[in-house]
Amino acid sequence: MKPEALLHPTPEGLYCPSGDFHVDPVRPVSRALITHGHSDHARPGHEKVLATRQTLDIMRIRLGPDFCHSEQAIAFGQSLDVNGVTVSFHPAGHVLGSAQIAIEKEGTRIVVSGDYKRSSDPTCAPFVPVACDVFITEATFALPVFHHPDPMREIGRLITSLSQFPDRSHLVGAYALGKAQRVISLIRRAGYDEPVYIHGALARLSEYYTSEGIPLGEIRPATDDAMAADGFRGKVVIGPPSAFNDRWARRFHDPLSIFASGWMMIRQRAKQRGVELPLVISDHCDWPELTATIREIAPEQVWVTHGREEALVRWCELNGIAARPLHLVGYEDEGD
Repeated sequence: MKPEALLHPTPEGLYCPSGDFHVDPVRPVSRALITHGHSDHARPGHEKVLATRQTLDIMRIRLGPDFCHSEQAIAFGQSLDVNGVTVSFHPAGHVLGSAQIAIEKEGTRIVVSGDYKRSSDPTCAPFVPVACDVFITEATFALPVFHHPDPMREIGRLITSLSQFPDRSHLVGAYALGKAQRVISLIRRAGYDEPVYIHGALARLSEYYTSEGIPLGEIRPATDDAMAADGFRGKVVIGPPSAFNDRWARRFHDPLSIFASGWMMIRQRAKQRGVELPLVISDHCDWPELTATIREIAPEQVWVTHGREEALVRWCELNGIAARPLHLVGYEDEGD
């Protein structure tokens, strides 16, 4: 079966006509297969949703109990027949519950990787390479300039700053799903055992991570009721980036602005945000990881989506791999 007949782009997202389902659709559809819980991939209003149990739980937390009409959980490695098409979910290493989706019919297998990373992260299952004819890869950081440093080294910079500036509140901007919990986990691995204070927007997801066996240590709410502003001196406070522009951030004493993101490699972005301590911690692959993954899987074709598509397509062509951009729209970088 030709890959284009098995799966192709539509305005709603990637569509499999044989199985009559979409993968990470950007508009409500009758049947959606969801790779992970970030809002650009997991949206409400679908009739039926198939995803890992953890992704379904996260969608319920973020979108409410009525995020779809009916849901079905699938375990990693489990195969299901969807209208004559075999689908299976495999760990993507992006955030808790994140999956690659393998779609197979008549001897052709396509793997939709969703968002993924290869670096170590104890807050989610690690990426598992899946042999396939077509590998659909993201391209968020698909430029040769992107070589992400060791995240423990970046967290070490935060620990050092706490020692150097014990009177300043250390405000860390981190996205609510995945990044915030990973930053807390990294802090704990670095030996920091004091309470970590969090914005209310992170509470339910952090509690869920803990309930799933991800140790995050003592977490307290960063509210006026929890502690006087002066009491946050020398403390780590984590919140979503959007909260740093509102009243919430103004309660802290002499705050030191920090942002954890792969985009912090670009100094101008850090400067524009007023970030004093940029931490280059990404939940996506950098350029060497993207190219190494393609070499490892060795697909016949690579389809590239949401990001720096052209550079990765060109690299594939130079290395004798057929490739093309998909030009899908509606996918942002919530979990960068």
